[in-house]
Amino acid sequence: MKRIVIFASGSGSNAENIISFFREKPDVAVAAVLTNKSSAKVLERCDRLGIPAFYFNKPAFKNSDAVVNFLKGLNTDLIVLAGFLWKIPSHLIDAFPNKIINIHPALLPKYGGKGMYGDKVHQAVKDNKETETGITIHYVNENYDEGAIIFQAKTDVIPSDDANSIAQKVHQLEYEHFPQVIEKLLS
Repeated sequence: MKRIVIFASGSGSNAENIISFFREKPDVAVAAVLTNKSSAKVLERCDRLGIPAFYFNKPAFKNSDAVVNFLKGLNTDLIVLAGFLWKIPSHLIDAFPNKIINIHPALLPKYGGKGMYGDKVHQAVKDNKETETGITIHYVNENYDEGAIIFQAKTDVIPSDDANSIAQKVHQLEYEHFPQVIEKLLS
């Protein structure tokens, strides 16, 4: 059985979508969800869904092997960043080479990098009068949003779209494609 660990910092809608997708797959399990925010709504979702969830602080993540050792103890096959906002430290990348993926709410390399997440991305897409946007699923390396691209999906942006309507279109792409790409990576 393949084991996924999801990292999330916020509401956890993508995490819940992934958990629900793999509930019906006997060969894949979401072993745990980890968060860097003790108040993250993803913790409530995990409680409701019966998925183990754990909070860690910055020293445990950046300055020790505590998180690495925890992940190894879970026999983690793939780490999935789903709305996780901290930069992944090199010791974690080294411990799980090509086993950490992220989803970004734009067509990288556009609108990536430090500080480009969520509504900031969608507003930038609107402000720059883009005619399309989408999602990028990529491997994580030592730089924000610069790892090798695994998959992209596009959606049209029309002049009447605002940041909220763009976000809704992008979320639909995330929900549709992220679990399927994860499944392909694990097969």
